[in-house]
Amino acid sequence: MIICANNVDYLKELPDNSVDMCITSPPYDSLRDYNGYSLDFDQVGDQLFRVLKEGSIAAVVIQDSTKDFGKSLTSFRLIVDWCDRVGFKLFENCIYSKQGVEGAWWKKRFRVDHEYIPLFLKGQRPMYFDKEGLKIPSKHGGKTMTGAAVRKKDGSQEKSRKVIINKMKCRGTIWNYNTCGDGSKLKHKHPATFPEMLPYDLIECFCPPNGLVIDPFNGSGTTCVAAKSLNRRYIGIDVSEEYCQIANERLQNEKMQRKDLNEQKNS
Repeated sequence: MIICANNVDYLKELPDNSVDMCITSPPYDSLRDYNGYSLDFDQVGDQLFRVLKEGSIAAVVIQDSTKDFGKSLTSFRLIVDWCDRVGFKLFENCIYSKQGVEGAWWKKRFRVDHEYIPLFLKGQRPMYFDKEGLKIPSKHGGKTMTGAAVRKKDGSQEKSRKVIINKMKCRGTIWNYNTCGDGSKLKHKHPATFPEMLPYDLIECFCPPNGLVIDPFNGSGTTCVAAKSLNRRYIGIDVSEEYCQIANERLQNEKMQRKDLNEQKNS
């Protein structure tokens, strides 16, 4: 369901340990106007930690603004605060590599073609983890090659041996997505979106079947559309009535399918 409300106020109404996963992208550093909404990372983190189940993952898509050639460090402060004060562990910090982004004309700084995806873990270990859907083709898949001469902790090196290369491999921590032409025109009525495949991949990996996914900064509803497409339950919270209307319309008319999204993932 889509909830039009202040996210902290609504999260306070949810029971403890009732949500299986969170995927969100907050409006960081006031880069865009969100109808006057004021972000409180501290309270959002506190409430998410309370409502998430033991072993749940909270994935946050975030970057840092630049002013006077210095980064805001918002993403790093968020990670330290949610781990040191709130109680999460940092399971991993993945990089969302954005294909086809602006900034090629900048002459005094690098083009920013990535965002961070810190994966916060509540508890000792993930309660659900299935990365089969995240695997990518191996460059030399199916071949027999000589190698695997890894260096051991004591400094010695194992001997090379013949290894059959798996056809598919773990994608690692850098996730490539093509943002050009991604999603519907309705989706892009929101000023800041992330790729269709991003929440789809995360849900497949970390949310159990029929689990409940929450997005406290729901925007145009991409997380909820992905959850519905994967037969998971969902709650999307946004303070803007306009964005809630867009999300509801997308949920009625759009569905993500792996065969279509694979084209984007492999492009």
